Formats: sequence, C-alpha cells, structure tokens
Amino acid sequence: MTGVSAAAAVRALAGRRETLAVAESLTGGLLAATIVEIPGVSAVFRGGLVVYATDLKHALAGVPEALLADRGPVDPDVARALAEGARSRCAADWGLATTGVAGPEPQGGRPVGLVYIAVAGPGRAVVRELRLSGSRDDVRTETVNSVLSLLVDEIAGSGGGMPG
Repeated sequence: MTGVSAAAAVRALAGRRETLAVAESLTGGLLAATIVEIPGVSAVFRGGLVVYATDLKHALAGVPEALLADRGPVDPDVARALAEGARSRCAADWGLATTGVAGPEPQGGRPVGLVYIAVAGPGRAVVRELRLSGSRDDVRTETVNSVLSLLVDEIAGSGGGMPG
C-alpha cells in the first residue's frame, strides 16, 4: 500500500512539475525513505526534517514555541505548522507532516495511536486525526500510508493549486 501511495504522489507531482518536502516526528524518517524508493523522485522531492524532539519542531520547522508549550507536540495545529514549515523551509510546493504517539506507552496524556497528519499546499493546509491500533511499526506504517493518500487526494482536488 505504501509504495502505491508514494508512487501515485510522485507521479501526480511530476505531472504538475511541483515539489514536496516533509517534516516528520513519530515516523522518524520513514515517510522520506518511502518517498525516495520511487524511481524519478528526484524531480519532485526537495528533502525533509526529522524533528523527533519537541524543541527541534520549533528550531528546524518553525512551529511556534507558544503552541508547543500550550498544547504539546501531538496536536492538530502543530501538525499544520510542521507541514507549513517543511514547505517553506525546504522551498517546496507541498509539505507533509506527521506527529503522534506510536507507543508502546502513552505520551503527555495522549494515547498510543493518536496521530495527526497534515498536508500544506498552494493556498491551503489540511489536517486529519487518526486513531490507529497495532504495534509501533503498524502505527508508523499506517501514518505514512495515510499522509501519502491525503496528499494524493489534495493534489487531485487542488485544481491547479487554487484554495480548496
């Protein structure tokens, strides 16, 4: 499933001559690694940030410190800010973000499997909450699948980059 979503995303971006960047927390580089497995990806993938530590979400991705202090790293607005940060800091047309709790223990009062994914593109950003189950690897893999599927949906619905 992941390869199919990544391939679809790369094809869609290449067809539009648009670029992509990522900011990852709980996926720890898995999203970028999945994307770069696709032949021809160098035409669209700008790069990514693995911001596992909360302070790096601010320092590298530009998430406001006050937001992180008030809500913690597992939050829909943090996901949006991560995606927007990836997009702006890597000079890409689209930014993806993942943040959440992969387990095996809850984090900061947030349950295992609570994940927020975000896509920031021309004119808008969207966030989705996921409630995933399974092992740590299952949560991380399903997060990658979900954010890539969301990207493909957003590209298809963006009408040439206009706000949705």
